Amino acid sequence: MTTAPRLDEVFDLDGLLTAEERDWQQRARAFAQERILPIIEEDFENRHFRRELVRELGEQGFLGMHLEGYGCAGAGAVSYGLVCLELEAADSGWRTFVSVQGSLAMSAIRSYGSEEQKQRWLPGMAKGELIGCFALTEPQGGSDPAAMTTVARRDGDEWVIDGAKRWIGLASLADVAVVWARVEDPSTGSGTGPSTGSGTGTGSGTGGAAVRGFLVPTTTAGFTATPIEGKLSMRASVQCDIDLDGVRVPADAILPGASGLSGPFGCLNEARYGIVWGAMGAARSCFEAALERSREREVFGKPIGANQLTQAKLADMLLELEKGILLALHLGRLKEQGRLTPAQISVGKLNSVREALEIAHQARTILGGDGITDAFPVMRHAANLESVRTYEGTDEIHQLILGRALTGLAAF
Repeated sequence: MTTAPRLDEVFDLDGLLTAEERDWQQRARAFAQERILPIIEEDFENRHFRRELVRELGEQGFLGMHLEGYGCAGAGAVSYGLVCLELEAADSGWRTFVSVQGSLAMSAIRSYGSEEQKQRWLPGMAKGELIGCFALTEPQGGSDPAAMTTVARRDGDEWVIDGAKRWIGLASLADVAVVWARVEDPSTGSGTGPSTGSGTGTGSGTGGAAVRGFLVPTTTAGFTATPIEGKLSMRASVQCDIDLDGVRVPADAILPGASGLSGPFGCLNEARYGIVWGAMGAARSCFEAALERSREREVFGKPIGANQLTQAKLADMLLELEKGILLALHLGRLKEQGRLTPAQISVGKLNSVREALEIAHQARTILGGDGITDAFPVMRHAANLESVRTYEGTDEIHQLILGRALTGLAAF
């Protein structure tokens, strides 16, 4: 049989990267192949998250790697994206961990925290010694954070937080939670100011109360995180319900630099950017499995890859994979120049996850019945991508963001 060309002979991504970017990618690929791939099918089956890998991720410099100072690597946006791609090529759960830790929790502290808050939390989080979570989504309104019901009220020298959050990654493992809540003025019962957004989300408002972020150590009385059971996706990861029952934190627990929805949305856009790259990693894994199988499996006396319909599928899968990665690279270059807009991030998130799922589905057809087994990663990736499609903005939310950008009219 003729030796098949490597994927990079059809699509030369390396030629578009710097030496530093290639180094980050190669280190992430080695970590994924050596530390995650050998155990991921077992962990997915057993719903097990390997916390011991967290410090190893920190040692590699992957946690908060796009941030400056406080023990963070200060890497470029493309380098960060390539790491997301390689980790998600192993499993979406591990790219999700890096996103929650770095793009959500650490970015919130780095962007909006006081110097004391940054010094307290960021160095340990960068090393993987401490874990953070980002508590925004609520049980009744995942796509409408402006309608949140979690409330923080001032009581002397403390804040008291009551409410509930849902689908909060890492919450039961975290040392600190970035909790977003409406802040009410105790003297009037009304809000402390308008709830402002950054033009990146939806919602009908918060009744005049400002949305503020709080750093809540997870050992605080009244904070309870419960892992969500029965998941058929992201099984090697942890997502939780959070109950906040009279949680008291000191006055300086508030993030001083964030007021309104522009704070959480700024962090969400960081995470969405990582997804643009990460989903293409899952897609690449599925494509490679199908390509290899097409050359090995023989039906009617020849490899299935010698059939025109199979080659047409492979060609179409490659086109979408290449376009998705080139789009991610373009967005990364814009981000490094400070020119990336929320609408452009929505283009990337919507396209990458949608096409990654289609690639996974096509790969499964090439694998035949064996494609539904854990002998191949395709069904695991497809299941995980259903979660990736939902979090950090559903397809519909990103379509509405793009519709608003195109027409100037809000449809939500």
